Amino acid sequence: MLNKKSVDDINVKGKRVLVRCDFNVPLIDGKITDDTRLVAALPTIKKLINDGGKVILCSHLGKPKGEPKPELSLAPVAVALEKLLGQPVKFAADATVVGENAKAAVEAMNDGDVVLLENTRYRAEETKNGEEFSKELASLCDVFVNDAFGTAHRAHCSNVGVTHFVDTAVVGYLMQKEIDFLGNAVNTPVRPFVAILGGSKVSSKISVINNLLEKVDTLIIGGGMSYTFMKAMGEEVGKSLLEEDYLDYANQMIAKAKERGVNLLLPVDTVVAKEFSNDAPFRTVERGEIAADEMGLDIGEKTQALYADAIKNAKTVVWNGPMGVFEMSNFAKGTIAVAEALANIEGTTIIGGGDSAAAVNQLGFADKMTHISTGGGASLEFLEGKELPGVAAANDR
Repeated sequence: MLNKKSVDDINVKGKRVLVRCDFNVPLIDGKITDDTRLVAALPTIKKLINDGGKVILCSHLGKPKGEPKPELSLAPVAVALEKLLGQPVKFAADATVVGENAKAAVEAMNDGDVVLLENTRYRAEETKNGEEFSKELASLCDVFVNDAFGTAHRAHCSNVGVTHFVDTAVVGYLMQKEIDFLGNAVNTPVRPFVAILGGSKVSSKISVINNLLEKVDTLIIGGGMSYTFMKAMGEEVGKSLLEEDYLDYANQMIAKAKERGVNLLLPVDTVVAKEFSNDAPFRTVERGEIAADEMGLDIGEKTQALYADAIKNAKTVVWNGPMGVFEMSNFAKGTIAVAEALANIEGTTIIGGGDSAAAVNQLGFADKMTHISTGGGASLEFLEGKELPGVAAANDR
């Protein structure tokens, strides 16, 4: 059970609070095209403002690779945050992030003021967790709050290094929610516990499959990775996505599921086509009947029904990865069916970031899910049972 101090455990009145947010927003020609991440950060920021803290925000944006690139400046974020918060947000434009502008802006702050620092990745040391930059960030504040789950699996200056030079390091509301749902649902789930894994590759989910087989009652496999499992069982998969190097691993996982009494479900029918295109003619075939010149692109209707049935009485469900080529409408039906099945159950439903989060949002099921993770890579590492540096760095309760 992860028990970290949060913003509710501290008193920030009159204190300078550095908050690591995830403002890695999509920008087109300097305009923010989706402000979901900004909106998600508001509860923590507002709490600190209302408690009388001097709120200094920092984040990375894109990959400037240690150089000040104007097109990756956080200046547009300051403008957007002003509107969302309904109060001024002073932007400290420093190529070095902690420079004269930042120091002067922080010096001039009153309780409840907000300052936004420049893109932390303008500094090459950020991603290397260099001590000098960590100290500079820490010199601006009395208290550090980490609310950026999307980078929690990376040890950088602005989420881990800085904590070595401040006395108080806590998590914000977003991080707290991720720890509560993702971390604790996997470690202390209400049963039956079902995990659904999709996406294209077994290789990227090896440790996840291995870890979940020790925790779940049912493991559902869909998406491109299912063909490696089918092939491992001696079935024909035609031109479907296949990772030859992982056939042994798939067999080991099938054996592990048996040994642990886990119900491992694989597709019983598949939607196939000869080309990887939405316009390609397609048909549904039974398991093991994919022709040599065909590729599987989605789960079939029988599989959709089988998976929905396996989910319906679950008390905890974690889903990561689509069931087919979700971006093509003809091969999105399996993913839609799983999203609908999850939307209809009473239990706790947790969507592990990345493509599944995008699918749920696009389909309009977001409000039916208990929790949608904000970090793709970080949520996968949580599901692998790994300790995330950004979470570990916060003070324990």
